[in-house]
Amino acid sequence: MAAEHGAFWDDLAEDLQDPEFLRHYVVESMRIATIDRIVNALDEARDAADLSKAALARAISAEPAVVRRLFSAGHVNPTLGTLAEVAAALGMRITLEPLPAAEHKTVTEPLLKGRAADPRGLAKHLSELRRSKPRSSAAA
Repeated sequence: MAAEHGAFWDDLAEDLQDPEFLRHYVVESMRIATIDRIVNALDEARDAADLSKAALARAISAEPAVVRRLFSAGHVNPTLGTLAEVAAALGMRITLEPLPAAEHKTVTEPLLKGRAADPRGLAKHLSELRRSKPRSSAAA
């Protein structure tokens, strides 16, 4: 089993040698991690405010299913506009923050250069970002 897992990382590291694949992989990984982080924070704020998903949907003039999917689905791709509306209804706003220096070096430099000094390390870092905090599947 460990050999298979090692083979996966070896194959991915080899694929990351292709600048186009590297760029797509980094961008998609960061997109997923960023959306998950924002959605998780919004769901925690909704829960802390003791606000139901249906009440939140009414506040932003959306169908309740839209908010349920946002907080329950494993693979969502909300627009920034939707996230901003939900944030506003929760008394929040979406902001940008710079990556920490180490992450900038690990993620941004390979993205800009189209190559990574350590493709396997890049792949593992991006994988960890994507698994940092799984979204809750509880319906409320």
